[in-house]
Amino acid sequence: MSGDKDLVIVGDSSFAEVAYEYFNHDSDYRVAAFAVERDFLQREKLFGLSVVALEDIQSLFPPANHAVYVALVYSELNRVRTRLVGAVEAMGYDLASFISPQARVSPSATIGRHCFIFEDNVIQPHATIGDNVVLWSGNHIGHHSRIDNNCFVSSHVVISGHCSIGANCFLGVNAAVANNISIAKDCWIGPGVVISANTEAGQMFPAAKTEASRVNAYRFFKIRE
Repeated sequence: MSGDKDLVIVGDSSFAEVAYEYFNHDSDYRVAAFAVERDFLQREKLFGLSVVALEDIQSLFPPANHAVYVALVYSELNRVRTRLVGAVEAMGYDLASFISPQARVSPSATIGRHCFIFEDNVIQPHATIGDNVVLWSGNHIGHHSRIDNNCFVSSHVVISGHCSIGANCFLGVNAAVANNISIAKDCWIGPGVVISANTEAGQMFPAAKTEASRVNAYRFFKIRE
């Protein structure tokens, strides 16, 4: 979770802003700067810290005394985040992880490199979390289940016991996976979707559309508009 180095956050979007607060307040890392690829550099400062071109960070924030966290979400089925993780590692940087002190991680669980695990996650015994995984707030990762590399799990997702989640998957808010289910790589599981059978690679399971009632709220509650 922590280290003795200053930290450069790659990204300057909402996730980068969130990561800045979590790293600064709940870890031993000190955020020193933000970095984005030169083509996307649009501002010079964020929270009073420099926003620099990723291509320049080796000279400005040397890997000898800086670690990096890539705060990107699930763009292109997590491939943008994965590509930039590989780029900064090739530059010689150590990869940072964050595990919230308010997460419940079983002593027998295994967590990979460059992970961000928010508060109120429950990771049960003998679960395995791969590299470059994001677990947003309040998920349940069941016993003996595995989440492979480069996945993004939104909030309040339930993954039951003995499940396998393939690489690069996205699981939307309130999705649920039944016991002993294998989700193949590159699957998109929409919000509120229940997965009760094994999937094939690259499948999408969009959330069911909710249709509005023909009777609106004003009429139902007898409110004059």
